[in-house]
Amino acid sequence: MPASRIKVVGDIGDLISVFHACDTEVKKKVFVELTKRWCTVEEIEQLYGKEGVEALRYLEKIKLVETQWVTMPQGVVKAYHTYYDLFQINLSLPIIEAAEVIRVVTMSDSEFREWENKIIGLMEGKKSIFLGDLVEKLGISQTMLRGLIRRSTKLDIRGMMVEVI
Repeated sequence: MPASRIKVVGDIGDLISVFHACDTEVKKKVFVELTKRWCTVEEIEQLYGKEGVEALRYLEKIKLVETQWVTMPQGVVKAYHTYYDLFQINLSLPIIEAAEVIRVVTMSDSEFREWENKIIGLMEGKKSIFLGDLVEKLGISQTMLRGLIRRSTKLDIRGMMVEVI
């Protein structure tokens, strides 16, 4: 049996990702499937539909899966498998920030989509925008904004820039 790999969560944004890695039945099933074997996007789509593919993209975004190229009858394709066996949460944060993290984690999907659409709308068709500009325009803390972006499958943070992916 291979040695366990531990994902150390030391950033508040990563904590939100952990809580949403398996927050739907489909995400959970995709994650469990990827712990058992290597799967391609096509296999995930056959088993779990478009929602399964979206779950796979999210797991890849938050770096809970590893990839490798495999030879299939249709050619060389990318396959996915879980990378970590365990989580270790190691962080401390002000109570105000903890409250914001809890808000983002427990936010309904519809409220979350409103925030996500508002962020994308403020980008005005640009591929990226400075994180500080969004904080100012939205009137929220950087912690909450980072949490919203970490929960999103459409947005990501690269340095201090928010990008549409």
